[in-house]
Amino acid sequence: MHGWCRPTGVGVGVVAVCGTGPGALTGAAARAVAIVALSAVVGCQSYEPKPLDLAAHREAWLRQTPGDEPVREFAAGLRQGASDGPFDPGDGLSLSEAEVVALVLNPSLRLARLEAGVSAATAKYAGLWDDPQLAIDFLSSGGSSGEPFPVTPGLAFTIPVSGRLEAAKAEADAALAATLTAVAEQEWAVRIAVRRAWCRWSASTIRMEQIQALLGMIDPLVASTAALTEVGEMVRTESALFAIERASQQVALRRATGEAGEREQELRTLLGLSPAAPIELIPTLAIDVAEDAATLDAMAAGNMELARLRDEYIVAERALALEIRKQYPDVTIGPLLEFDRGDTLAGFSVALPVPILNANQQGIAEAHAKRELARAAFESSFTTLAGALEVAMVRTRSERAQREVIELEIAPLVDAQLADARALLSLGESGALVLLESLKRVAETQLNLVEARLGESLASVESASILGPTEPDRTEPTP
Repeated sequence: MHGWCRPTGVGVGVVAVCGTGPGALTGAAARAVAIVALSAVVGCQSYEPKPLDLAAHREAWLRQTPGDEPVREFAAGLRQGASDGPFDPGDGLSLSEAEVVALVLNPSLRLARLEAGVSAATAKYAGLWDDPQLAIDFLSSGGSSGEPFPVTPGLAFTIPVSGRLEAAKAEADAALAATLTAVAEQEWAVRIAVRRAWCRWSASTIRMEQIQALLGMIDPLVASTAALTEVGEMVRTESALFAIERASQQVALRRATGEAGEREQELRTLLGLSPAAPIELIPTLAIDVAEDAATLDAMAAGNMELARLRDEYIVAERALALEIRKQYPDVTIGPLLEFDRGDTLAGFSVALPVPILNANQQGIAEAHAKRELARAAFESSFTTLAGALEVAMVRTRSERAQREVIELEIAPLVDAQLADARALLSLGESGALVLLESLKRVAETQLNLVEARLGESLASVESASILGPTEPDRTEPTP
């Protein structure tokens, strides 16, 4: 009976299990096979399960506050402007402080940084030599002599003489840089989203406060006009107008309160905070962008989308260089042993691909096309953003003009009318309805002013989003 050899899957390689018999392997051949088998699993990592734990995550999320140590440490590392002051959420959270909180706790940024960690891992191990290849050849003469058959183990190394590994490393490094720029782009997008949400929440909160103030002025008038009606000094149809106006403003107050609550929850989500996290938000609509700073040069230098596309073009360049390198052959070389009927032969093997049929033509052609696509994406984005910047600045100027008309022309007239109506009522003249109408005009003007400020602030935020972060606004993304 001839010796036998049965392959079995072990680890990542194939181990030859050899039996005994007249044709069994010699001792040297068996040792060679054992070395090959053990080498196949050297350096392999083990798997450790890590199940999801929603309860622990939920508990940690519910405990998060703007004053947590990671947020304070990050805030301390930022270059704060002179007007910002120290980071102290204990006295109320300002817009600039809220942006810091979002940079640390926003859930989408956590995912973006973890994705950057994948690119970092890829770049760390890019350009490594290929693992050597172990091989064993078993030969048999097919006869019945009972002599052991030859066993030929070999170890092959690929020598990267083509420069392919250096090109692969350069591509991976460029891809990591592009990923980090994409993280910075997302960080800026989150800050812009916080600014937009802050403006809308601030407007809702100010509307709510204005309606509350108006109700505070109408309530005593309802009581006094009802008393005048009881004594016959005012007809009931006139006094009823005050009660109707109060009921209408109460409905408006409930609507404004609900809207402010919704806007606040939107803000909390952007900040990564739970609905019950203890924070006090400070409303503001004072957001502006200097018109002389909104230039195409400033946009080209600061826009985060252009920065990412610029880095992605570099990745396309590196990818093309890698594909071109792949057309050049690498040398495969390694030692070779042969055990045949008690004799041991030693030597080496050499393999060299000949690039005359394929030469990686497909890969090179695709890389050329992708580079042109990356170039077009960058140039098209610049054109689109330039138009969007001009639209945002036109809108900013328009909203600012409307706000100035309300502040400088309409508001003083309405205030004067309200003062005159109060004076008439204090003199005992029949000015109650004039006073009510004046109060309604004041409320309408105030609400219009809030809308104009909101429109101007949102337009300014849009301009800022296109221009990109200024120097004090820039942060270094962390994978």
